[in-house]
Amino acid sequence: MIDAIAYKFQTGVQWVHLPEKYGNWRGVYNRLRMWAVDGTWERVFTALVAQADAEEHLSWAVSVDSTIVRAHQHAAGARKKGPRPANPPNTPSADPGAV
Repeated sequence: MIDAIAYKFQTGVQWVHLPEKYGNWRGVYNRLRMWAVDGTWERVFTALVAQADAEEHLSWAVSVDSTIVRAHQHAAGARKKGPRPANPPNTPSADPGAV
């Protein structure tokens, strides 16, 4: 089950394209969701981090590569000079027939 979940996230395949050797994709997906909801993944991660920390196998170095941190596609068109002025209110004409 864990191999199936790891394979899905490592390769990025859709759930329906999970290889048959991992069993029914719906079962894998449902188990992943159940474990996420009931906190199983959090407990596993906490235990693994505690074990690695006790064995001094952790080095907390974080690196961010700016080539993969991108702005949203709509961020390029943002106004630079403050908010856009509001539209003037529409006032009805005194004579609806006059154009």
